[in-house]
Amino acid sequence: MSDASAATAVLKVDAMTKRFGGLTAVRELSMDVPPGALYGLIGPNGAGKTTIFNLLTGVYTPTEGSIHFKGTDVAGRKPYEITKLGVARTFQNIRLFGDMTVLENVMTAHHIRSRQVLLDAVVGTPRHRHEERETRDRAMELLKIFDLDGVANEGATSLPYGNQRRLEIARALATEPSLLLLDEPAAGMNPQESIDLMKLIGWLRDEFKLTILLVEHNMKVVMGICERIQVIDYGKCIALGTPDEIQKNPAVIEAYLGGA
Repeated sequence: MSDASAATAVLKVDAMTKRFGGLTAVRELSMDVPPGALYGLIGPNGAGKTTIFNLLTGVYTPTEGSIHFKGTDVAGRKPYEITKLGVARTFQNIRLFGDMTVLENVMTAHHIRSRQVLLDAVVGTPRHRHEERETRDRAMELLKIFDLDGVANEGATSLPYGNQRRLEIARALATEPSLLLLDEPAAGMNPQESIDLMKLIGWLRDEFKLTILLVEHNMKVVMGICERIQVIDYGKCIALGTPDEIQKNPAVIEAYLGGA
């Protein structure tokens, strides 16, 4: 990697390795994700993709190697610390707050940007009331983008599956990220929902000036929106290139056929 690319990368991972006892889940992985990229991370089941997301967001600490977000070393930091720096994610298995409404899910995420202290909330100071209005207004703006404003007061887990997926993305955006990690956002969606999602992800990248790192099994989605794709197998990178290059790569074809 050149010094120029290292300096401009939003996410720079060098030789990242994660071991669980005798199992090496991620092996000497390097990534260089530039600003504004729509970057795909794919691989057969069990390749280590979700483990990589967990490393990038502080759920796990690398056994070896480094992770830099906008030049800041984030390896070993707490998930909330990494979120405050500007990294947000969704999950392969939806993790909404089931005892909260649609609106409350998004408002809760936005509270990480709060400037008030505990006493403000306890006493109900003007600052607390002002921030709560701001948070509510911002949450409703996000819900409107995802066509969820009409169900704002319904229970989050009562929504149809596709709407829950969109709500999870809205909640991630409420933390005001510059890097958004999407873990299988099209999972469980029908073909039309997947097409709509592709358009939405591209629009979100441009509208919110985001860098997006996407893990997805739906190859139509990945090939349709990602500009650069990295392929992982057994925790190790086996290919990196454009969608056209990846589709023709013999190592990628073999990995997917072998995992079928």
